[in-house]
Parts: sequence; C-alpha cells; structure tokens
Amino acid sequence: MQSIKSDALEPTKPELVGLSLPQKLLRFLPVYGLVILTFSLIFLFSILLPDTFPTLLNVRAIISDKAIIALLSLSAMIPMVAGRIDLTVGYGIVLWHVLAISLQTVLGLPWIASVFIVISLGVFVGFLNGLLVEVAKIDSFIATLGTGTVLYALALWHTGGRQVVGVLPQGFYDLSGTFFLGLPITGFYVLAITLMLWLILDYLPTGRYLYAIGANPRSAQLNGIPTRKYIIGAFISSGALTAIAGVLLASKLRIGQASVGLEYLLPALVGAFLGSTTIKPGRVNVWGTIIGVTILAVGISGIQQFGGSFWVEPMFNGVTLLVAIGIAGYAQRRKK
Repeated sequence: MQSIKSDALEPTKPELVGLSLPQKLLRFLPVYGLVILTFSLIFLFSILLPDTFPTLLNVRAIISDKAIIALLSLSAMIPMVAGRIDLTVGYGIVLWHVLAISLQTVLGLPWIASVFIVISLGVFVGFLNGLLVEVAKIDSFIATLGTGTVLYALALWHTGGRQVVGVLPQGFYDLSGTFFLGLPITGFYVLAITLMLWLILDYLPTGRYLYAIGANPRSAQLNGIPTRKYIIGAFISSGALTAIAGVLLASKLRIGQASVGLEYLLPALVGAFLGSTTIKPGRVNVWGTIIGVTILAVGISGIQQFGGSFWVEPMFNGVTLLVAIGIAGYAQRRKK
C-alpha cells in the first residue's frame, strides 16, 4: 500500500530537538510570519492613525465590509484542500443575492423559503461542478469558470440589467443588520463557520481524507479513500457556503443587481491562497485563510484612511495574490 505524505511545512517535535531558542524562533518564522505581520500592521496603523484606526467604529466597519469576503474565502478554501479550485464563488454570489431578493419581491415567497431555495440551488451548482470535475474529468479551473460564467449570464438575463428593488421583511434585513456584543452579527457567522471547518478539517476523518487527496490523489485512492465522493462533497460545501454569502449580501445591500459580486472573486481567492502560506505553510488551512482575509482588511483600511484612491484596493489585492502564489510555490518546492 502506497503511503500518503503530508505537504505541510510546520516543524515537527523531532525537528526542534537540540535547537536553541533563537533557532526555534527562526524555524517558526515562516509558519507565523503572516500572523506577526498582521499584528504589526494593526500596531503601526494604530500609532499613525490613533483617532480613526483603533476604534470600535473602524472594527465594526471592517467586519461588516469583509465578512462576505471571509465567507467566500472559506468557500474557495474547501476545494483547495482537495487540490481543486472553485471560481464560482465570485460568479455565484451575483446570482444568489439577486435571487434572494427577487424570489420575495417578484414571486412573493416568504424570506425563509427564499433563503432555503437559494442555498439549495447553491448545493446543486456545487454538485454539478463536482460532476464536471470528477466524472467528466474537466480541469476544475475550466469547469468552474464555465459554470460561473453561465451563472453570471443567468443573473444578467434575470435582471435585464436593472436593479431588483422592493420592500423586504425585517427578519431578512436582520440577517446582516443585527449587532451582537456591539459587533455586526455577520462576524459571528464567520467565526461559527470557521470553527466548524477547523474541527472538520483538523480533527475528523473527512478532513484527513481531503488533505490526503490534495497531497496525492493517486495514493489516496490506493489507500481506499473514495476520492470522487469527497471531491464532489467539497464542491457541494463550497456551493452552499457561497449561497449563504449571497443571502447575507442581499440582506446587507437590500437591492439586487448583476453588477455587484464579481469584485469579491479576487480578494476571496487572495485570502484562500494566503491561507496556504501561514499557520501550516504549504497546506491550505482554515485559520491561515482567516489571517489572509484579516491582513487584506487591515492593510486596505489603513491605506484608505491615509487617503488612498479608489484604485488602491484592487491594486493591493492583485499584488498580494501574486506574492501569495509566489510564497506558496516556494513552500512547495522546499517541501520537495
């Protein structure tokens, strides 16, 4: 039976035996470097912008603005664990947030039923992506790009290029507009989903199987892991989480328009790729993804408060994505 080799780069206990404290710290620097950089940026901006950055108002703004991106990053992360990519996280949210509103305003459905339908459709699209990748054997980048483009076209057709507007129930608004412990409730959604994914991926057999598939699909299959089932399941989970993000976006915006949503694709992928460069470098992981989203949020917020122009955010996201891919590639080469 062929063995499955881990692709994580965090130091093991035998590797640390006999090392001095400075050597141990140096060994851990690639593991927690991004975490240190995140807290360094928070400290720096707090010193340079004491009246605006280290405030509850700014924390609320960051959580409110970046919660959707955090959910989409976690959504993109799930197939990445199995060595696949899902681009529908950026396209699907366009259609899902439009449908979450139009099902109520056009068809008159209750908001709970509308949310259920949207999430069910997200699950179906994830299942379809899984079939295209695992049964039809289409590369996941191409398959999800094609599916995502179809979803975007459906959103344009459904709206006719116009906004979907109407009076919605207060319960639907409360999905994103409620505050808990003084913070937007969307932040607690992200925390709950993060904890759930962390437990599944790090402590349950499902997570170990997905990591094994991502490390070496052939070896995983030889070890008796039903790779097709788990990869399709990863795409289904990604589709469901993307639909949840679309519902929350609709609740936040209170209008639906096909021009909103695509701008989330790049930062979502950046957050997921950055997640493979920290905590467990060389391996996509939950807390690394959250750190990746956090450093994007902190960096963009600080730069904008310094008077950065409207182009700063896409520039920052694009450069960070290139850096993240470069670091991830270097980490993988070191492992080999």
